[in-house]
Amino acid sequence: MDSKLNFVTGLDVGTENVRAVIGTLEDGKLAIYGYNEGKSDGMRKGVPANLNGPARSIDVMLGEAERMGDYDVRSAYVSINGSQILSTHTHGMIAIVSNSADHEINDEDMDRVENVAVTSCISANRDVLDVVPLEYAIDGQGGIKDPIGMSGARLEMRANVISALTPNCDHLRKATEQAEVHAERLIPSVVAAGKAVLTDKQKENGVAVIDMGSATTSVAVYEEGDLQYVGVVPAGSNNITNDLAILLAIDPDMAEDIKTRFVTGDFDSEKSPVIKVGGKGGHERNFDRKEVDVVVKARLEEIFGEVRKKLKSAKYDQRLPEGIVLTGGGARMRDIELFAKKAMEASVKIGIPLNLAGVSDAVERPEFAAAVGLAMIAAEDQAYSVKPSKKDKKKLKKSSNKSGNFLKKIFSKF
Repeated sequence: MDSKLNFVTGLDVGTENVRAVIGTLEDGKLAIYGYNEGKSDGMRKGVPANLNGPARSIDVMLGEAERMGDYDVRSAYVSINGSQILSTHTHGMIAIVSNSADHEINDEDMDRVENVAVTSCISANRDVLDVVPLEYAIDGQGGIKDPIGMSGARLEMRANVISALTPNCDHLRKATEQAEVHAERLIPSVVAAGKAVLTDKQKENGVAVIDMGSATTSVAVYEEGDLQYVGVVPAGSNNITNDLAILLAIDPDMAEDIKTRFVTGDFDSEKSPVIKVGGKGGHERNFDRKEVDVVVKARLEEIFGEVRKKLKSAKYDQRLPEGIVLTGGGARMRDIELFAKKAMEASVKIGIPLNLAGVSDAVERPEFAAAVGLAMIAAEDQAYSVKPSKKDKKKLKKSSNKSGNFLKKIFSKF
């Protein structure tokens, strides 16, 4: 591999799983050079419950991805989740002060109006994750997407500000730092997934992404090419597993096996009335499919019902020409799109990452959408790290031996 290649890393830290994608841009596509997934620890409802668990999970999982890509991950774009994420529409206005009558709007003016818009709606205990400009107006004339170079006396901005609670952001950054990975940006997982699975046409016409994770289900709405809304429901596919475990009086592992092998989102189709689990040397257990279907259907109705409430509050329910793209680990449930179509009264399809190259087959799955999208956004931001040459590694290793063992973990992987 060319040692001069520039790399980006997407790190999706979920409640149940943690996933990473290492890649670089080649001919306009994200070429995958390394990836891995592993069990997550120390996360609850999308946010860290402690620091050591997530750090340990990230460290263990990244080892294989680094070996595959022959690249030491020192920084990454990291996902953030949880019901603490807010999407707030705001408005800001400034007067253009200049000694010149024909003053053209510049970057300084843009920063000023953005600052006014953000400070008017975001409290001190929240971190701004992204500011999405929806529209600008100059002297009352709206519908402007990019006012740079235009002239006027008054500049207005309408924007969508995505924010999260500062303590949760700080804890996630500390967890990644303990794994010796610097979080360059924190991005909502559903926004990252949208980057990976949506086309520009879908975003322009109007589309929603539903990212169904293990403990949360997130929704993002795009229209006119812009991110219009983000919301999070604090329930996901693990709730189905727990419901089955309680109803059937079995352990969560068996409940997960039943969910994976036998549960389907098509409750109207003809299926065997009995679910058989075990056997082949072990004790076989039989379960009534009707009982299983009742509990699964009830939980799915609750989750998608809450998602629909969020779309209604954002005034996007049944207002999406491109329908809904379902992604995340929960999207792997068989026929889940059929249930979602009825529940949401919209067209639904399963979304997988698009426009990939390299060893992409293994990550072209809905559960990898967020990690791939994070890497794509990092590449778009040109947040590259250069893969060190063998000579550079030897120099760094020699230096670290003189100054202590703080880099011992890094070089043990090479």
